[in-house]
Amino acid sequence: MTSTRQDAWSQDEDLLLAEVVLRHIRDGGTQLQAFEEVGKQLSRTAAACGFRWNSYVRKQYKSGIELAKKQRKELKLQSTSINEEAALEEEEPIIEQSPVVKEQNTGKITFASVIDFLEELNKKAESQAEMALERENAVEKIKELEKKTYYLAAENERLTKNLKAIEEDYRSLIEIMERARKMVVFQEEERQPKVKFQMDKNGNLERVEK
Repeated sequence: MTSTRQDAWSQDEDLLLAEVVLRHIRDGGTQLQAFEEVGKQLSRTAAACGFRWNSYVRKQYKSGIELAKKQRKELKLQSTSINEEAALEEEEPIIEQSPVVKEQNTGKITFASVIDFLEELNKKAESQAEMALERENAVEKIKELEKKTYYLAAENERLTKNLKAIEEDYRSLIEIMERARKMVVFQEEERQPKVKFQMDKNGNLERVEK
């Protein structure tokens, strides 16, 4: 029986937790299922994974969560449209259009017509297999792009926070420099000899050092 870990979380573990939770959100799963999946991989409890997500990781992936919810809605719409198309295809009378059936209705079935019919079925099967393969490749590419999007969204949020912190530090530095400049000016004024003027006997102003 493996022991349950209680040590600190690493950055890679946070990334894994975010990736699994976002995937479950996108695919229509629950967060509890995501916590259990991550817990098994990291030898942690689902409760520990849930606490880590709610207390820290979720705040770093706000834009990723919104994107995953949006993709979940789009997947539902796509699934609905695909099911409708499949239902329409099942209703189409494919067998009635085959040359074998037509010739059977007339009482004549030739070897050439059977060969043509089988070749037609083979072409359709190959075409469907190619379409299925292309769909699988497209799904894999979409998943890779989604993963990159999640990471980029988190990185954008992190950089935005760092930029705000730098701007605040810069404003603080400017204020400190301005206060220092005023202090220097004030000290220079204090060092300069004070001068006053007085009127002489002839009514002229003369400069008198203090």
